[in-house]
Amino acid sequence: MPRDSAALTPDAQDISGLSDDALLLLYARGDADAARLLTARHLGRVYGFAARLLGDRAEAEDVAQEAMLRLWRAAATWRSGEAQLSTWLYRVTVNLCTDRQRARNRRRAEALDEVAEPADDRADTEAALMARQRVDALQAALATLPDRQRQAVVLRHIDGLSNPEIAAILEVGVEAVESLTARGKRALTAALAGQKAALGLQEGDLR
Repeated sequence: MPRDSAALTPDAQDISGLSDDALLLLYARGDADAARLLTARHLGRVYGFAARLLGDRAEAEDVAQEAMLRLWRAAATWRSGEAQLSTWLYRVTVNLCTDRQRARNRRRAEALDEVAEPADDRADTEAALMARQRVDALQAALATLPDRQRQAVVLRHIDGLSNPEIAAILEVGVEAVESLTARGKRALTAALAGQKAALGLQEGDLR
């Protein structure tokens, strides 16, 4: 894993305030510290997004690494101002996840409990168990959504992006994003409705 910015050299600290575009241009010229800074900014978010879409941490790690590799390959021809780097990464991640989901569906319908992380037997508090159950329940509900709805819901309600940002990532109109998130939210609410009391969910948790 890349070292954090606090451990970077003094020269690298001087570039820590640069934009993503500027850092990518520096990387294209051979600046390794620029790559480390970009990785620190974006790898975690890309991984988290992929994990929500795929429901599998190992696959999400592969997708996140591949998305970053594609960014490094694009560095030499990157045109500043044409697209936000974060938007570009989200779009690449969506495409990579979609490819994996299609391949997975072709091989077989994979049971949810095969990809869900098992409960930690060492978790000896009720609060920890409840938190694990809530995460698993949300992931299970997300897995029931069509791909585009799941992508829109995760981007809007988990990653907190705006509808115009999501529209750019999914390459659809803002109205389509509003429709996808609304339908996805209704489906999630329905999927979790019978589990609210058991999981300690509040109405606001589904907004």
